[in-house]
Amino acid sequence: MLQQETGLRQGQQVADLLELFIGPLGGWLDERLDRRLVRTFFLALVSMVRLRHNRSGLLLSELGAHIISPDRAPAGTKRLSNLLRSPKWSHDLLQRLLWHRAELSLTQLQDRDETTLAIWDESVLEKPESIALEGLGPVRSSKAARLKRIKPGYYNPPGGRPVFVPGMQWLTVMVAGMRGPPTLAAMRWWTSRGPLTSHRREQTAHLLAQCAQRWQRRVIHVFDRGYAGTPWLKALSEHQLRFIVRWPTRYHLVDAKGRRPAWQITRGKPSQDHRLIWDLHRRQYRKTGIVAVPVHHPHLTDQLWLVVSRPGKGRKPWYLLTNEPLDTTDDAWRVVLAYVRRWQVEMCYRSCKTDLAMESPRLWFWQNRLKLLLMASLVYAFLLSLLAPSLAPLVQEILRHWCHRTGKRHRQVAIPLSRLRAALSSLWLSHPPSLSYTTPDSG
Repeated sequence: MLQQETGLRQGQQVADLLELFIGPLGGWLDERLDRRLVRTFFLALVSMVRLRHNRSGLLLSELGAHIISPDRAPAGTKRLSNLLRSPKWSHDLLQRLLWHRAELSLTQLQDRDETTLAIWDESVLEKPESIALEGLGPVRSSKAARLKRIKPGYYNPPGGRPVFVPGMQWLTVMVAGMRGPPTLAAMRWWTSRGPLTSHRREQTAHLLAQCAQRWQRRVIHVFDRGYAGTPWLKALSEHQLRFIVRWPTRYHLVDAKGRRPAWQITRGKPSQDHRLIWDLHRRQYRKTGIVAVPVHHPHLTDQLWLVVSRPGKGRKPWYLLTNEPLDTTDDAWRVVLAYVRRWQVEMCYRSCKTDLAMESPRLWFWQNRLKLLLMASLVYAFLLSLLAPSLAPLVQEILRHWCHRTGKRHRQVAIPLSRLRAALSSLWLSHPPSLSYTTPDSG
């Protein structure tokens, strides 16, 4: 009896946090949709948490069984289809909420006087078995690249050129401090084929302009090597944004000795400082050296710095290009540690593809698919919000009762998002939550 009451309390407490997280979205939907469709929207968010399947987690037929009950799955599927097909609302409302949550996170970080980062990355959403869905285009398969990777002890790895499959291009921006969970700010999907054709430069430029308008110079934008190049640096310079870009070693920069590849600029220079940096993958400290030199880009006049992190023998150094002023070695270390935080967006893609099954939708029409994907993005953003330090006692209690794990490794490792989601799924399957928007009205 006590365990039953504890489960009901925990389930309702998380449900209240979900309503608080959604915030103004309920009012925005009420202005546009029938109350029954709004109720379906919130039930769908709960169903996405409860249904755990990396191949069919976002299929309407599967979600329909959780919206009402398994014996009335067709009715639940029809309700969800009506919601997604409704022309009275668009995915822009969900993007608007993500921006709103990112602004709140940014304000909180600045109130604590923390360095704030805007982390960028790109991926693809693969649909290898589909050819007829609206908006699909050729994408370079990351799954095929992983399968072709050479593994010790195995023979005859496949070679050849990259594999391309039907899919969608995917762009993500997250707001994060130097520690703690990040906040999802924006997700965009586009295609390079058909009547909905768009281009990478067009999509990234539009999102960069939005970030510049909203955040100005309050954040440091962090990019991987895919953004290195003259066009992107010019765009950042035009918007007068702060940035850190991982620079390819063969790309040229200009120092006191003239124009030459980045790897030649710091060749032979001794490290200016050394620190023990924790290697998350190998779970050990690595003695890491650092050297920073002033440089210029051949086609820009802005003062830039090249920061090289040397993690030791057997590990490739990082070449980081930034326009942040570096007066001391501590400033250079902050650049390196800021780039380390870029791993958060890699974890975002991993969670969205595997745990939230964002590659599983089979919706025919482009706009309906975007609505469903952004609803799943809201669920991911909500799960991230539960990792806030203030909610640690509640999260630990839920994990202990609903996703218990034994062993020293599980006690010491950081809480993975997938384990928290598994715990919430078990909790809400046993004790369905009650949300104000999901309570049927008198009509």
